[in-house]
Amino acid sequence: MARERPSIIITGASRGIGAATALLAADKGYAVCVNYRINRKAADGVVEKISAGGGRAIAVQADVADEVEVAAMFDRAARELGSVNALVNNAGILEEQSRFSGISVDRLRRILETNVIGAFVCAQEAVRRMSRSNGGAGGAIVNVSSVAARTGSPYEYIDYATSKGALDSMTSGLARELAAEGIRVNLVRPGFINTELHAAGGEPGRVARLASGIPLKRGGEPEDVARVILWLLSDKAAYAVGVSLDVTGGI
Repeated sequence: MARERPSIIITGASRGIGAATALLAADKGYAVCVNYRINRKAADGVVEKISAGGGRAIAVQADVADEVEVAAMFDRAARELGSVNALVNNAGILEEQSRFSGISVDRLRRILETNVIGAFVCAQEAVRRMSRSNGGAGGAIVNVSSVAARTGSPYEYIDYATSKGALDSMTSGLARELAAEGIRVNLVRPGFINTELHAAGGEPGRVARLASGIPLKRGGEPEDVARVILWLLSDKAAYAVGVSLDVTGGI
């Protein structure tokens, strides 16, 4: 009898780090739920690449901050791919570069809604299904933070940095609370990675501008982060709990 593939939900997986993680997860044998909020075409493209390589994947639209939509996403993933064994909280947004004084409360709310509440809601749903006390078989969660949680991102994205700092704190507490439930929770902090996120902030060439200040003298690629995420999800990291790994080129 063929062994069932492990199943994973990756939020914000239509592009960037999320897409790279989805493709690598499929290569590692996961059945992949590619979550997206707006760009269905891009999400379908990731699914097509996985399918072309012999993997299993579905694209599921859901606003990660909406509890009803998140529960429906987990239901569909379980129904079509099998019980969810892993979650990558990758969905995140930022807005145009701004000094602190120019950041409105409405903008801050939008950032926190996706970057903090979204990760919180998805992790709660995962716990309801994975935890041993709820009849689950355990699993693993990796939260995608940012080096901005350490640097504060002055003059540009203090609101984004604030949200990622909150994610760091959530990871620390959740890891300790869930370890006995069979769920390992860890975190990665990407540095300056070549993704479309910088264009959303108004500077597509931001990584190239900052590369000289990176000890490795180059920006990272989404695959650099994806490899670390998949390691944390794997049995090779079976004793890693509450770990925060910087993927920054030395920053």
